[in-house]
Amino acid sequence: MSAEFVRAQALTRRHRTPPTRLFAKPSVTTALDAVDLTLEEGHSLGVIGESGSGKSTLVRLLLGLDTPTSGSVHIDGREVDASASARSLRWLRRDTGIVFQDPYASLDPRMSVGRIVGEPLWALGIPGDRRARVREVLTQVGLDAAAADRFPHEFSGGQRQRIALARAIAHRPRLLVGDEPLSALDVTVRAQILGLFDRLRQDEGMTIIMVSHDIGVVQNLCDRVVVMKDGRIVERGETSSVLRAPEADYTRALLAAIPSITPPGEAPADRRRDGTTPSSPA
Repeated sequence: MSAEFVRAQALTRRHRTPPTRLFAKPSVTTALDAVDLTLEEGHSLGVIGESGSGKSTLVRLLLGLDTPTSGSVHIDGREVDASASARSLRWLRRDTGIVFQDPYASLDPRMSVGRIVGEPLWALGIPGDRRARVREVLTQVGLDAAAADRFPHEFSGGQRQRIALARAIAHRPRLLVGDEPLSALDVTVRAQILGLFDRLRQDEGMTIIMVSHDIGVVQNLCDRVVVMKDGRIVERGETSSVLRAPEADYTRALLAAIPSITPPGEAPADRRRDGTTPSSPA
């Protein structure tokens, strides 16, 4: 039986907005509202929902990149204190890695690919031949080891996302988070990067959290899913169960909004309440 690796309890994040009028009170926006979440080691979790539902806020709090208004996060039994010093959080940086949405904005254009990918190794004091590890991980994500001597602007968007993934896994984290890492890529490259995530899950035993508005990505990668709306989790469970027979009205609406392609000469099929069609694969 897998051990519990990630736990969030009553996790809440509120933002105070300065008043727009003299003597007016500041307003408070709730980005995340009393969220409870658990994830076992070696499993993969999809987080879906429309923009502004709290997905990115959740993962930032889980990784100690932001401080919750209330509630707590534990990774492998240790509490995450985002207000602690960088030295105190080194264990968390060692155990986690993240890939962001924009592969170009997340890479320093002044640094070579080798320096970018190797940065976590030097920053975290990872022992061993670090340059060899950089070459190894570049090959692992489908790039030539010689790419280490080049710069981000010399690569396509898909290749830059491979570089970002290489940096995220260079130090062999136990938890890998993808915050919409595929949304800026075309369909073919998206499938390739998704395959890389899946191989990391199977071959390296990584625990994966994938934030995505693309339900197909979650369906193909994640064994469990949570659905978020207005900072709350409105539905959760095994991915196959939630997508086949959603219980929440919001989940059904999300699935029903998925576009379908009707072959020429055929009438559009009626959608079921879960967003699938009678011809959809079981």
